[in-house]
Amino acid sequence: MTHTAPAPHASSEDASAGSTTAPFTVVSYNLWKNHAVHELDALARSTGADLLCLQEVFTDSMPDVIGGLRRIASTGNNRLGLAIYGRQERFDVHETRSFSLGRSMHDRVLSPTPERLVAGRLVDRLTGLQFVVASFHAAPLTARNAVRRAQIRSAHAGLEALGAGLPALMIGDFNYPIFTGRLRRALAKTGHTLARAAAGTYRGYAIVRGRFDLVTTTGFDLGPVRVLPQGASDHLPIVVRATATA
Repeated sequence: MTHTAPAPHASSEDASAGSTTAPFTVVSYNLWKNHAVHELDALARSTGADLLCLQEVFTDSMPDVIGGLRRIASTGNNRLGLAIYGRQERFDVHETRSFSLGRSMHDRVLSPTPERLVAGRLVDRLTGLQFVVASFHAAPLTARNAVRRAQIRSAHAGLEALGAGLPALMIGDFNYPIFTGRLRRALAKTGHTLARAAAGTYRGYAIVRGRFDLVTTTGFDLGPVRVLPQGASDHLPIVVRATATA
């Protein structure tokens, strides 16, 4: 799915701000099949989120505005969808796309046309920076890590197709809590870095815990990935500040 918006007219104030470096705040949250949807307004406002990336949402029932953030993009072909919300007064949206990545056995049985990535090419009005942001949801733990690494490679290829050579930030539920050393090495070959929180982000079952929610970037410096208190979801929200390196 592709949506292209007309390029906006930049004001003189926007143009003069083009040389400025200004961080923005990104929050990611797996809503556990919309169980935590009622928390989003307060979450966006309390964190000062500029971008909100969601997983396991019922996109048809999601509002257009959450905590002052407007929907930028969302998937539509699978039950557990993805969405991105952004601060309208800060970001201009040039194009959005959703992607079906390589299918795991779980997808073949339950999701014939899985869209595991939704992304947008944005322009930051404060800095003039053009970049790509994405919400990602990898195959569950029933799949091998090799399947998830292949999905991550495909996702990064999709982001490059959306914005060739642009800084990119992909955040979400990677379902990759252990053995991340091999993933880091694979990402390094394509110029991407991996960031994760010091604390666990999943507490759904007594014996399954870990840092499932991650961030990959190219062209950004990240602050610490912070884990927020658990709400109604089996995942905990994460929040990070991103600053362009250029």
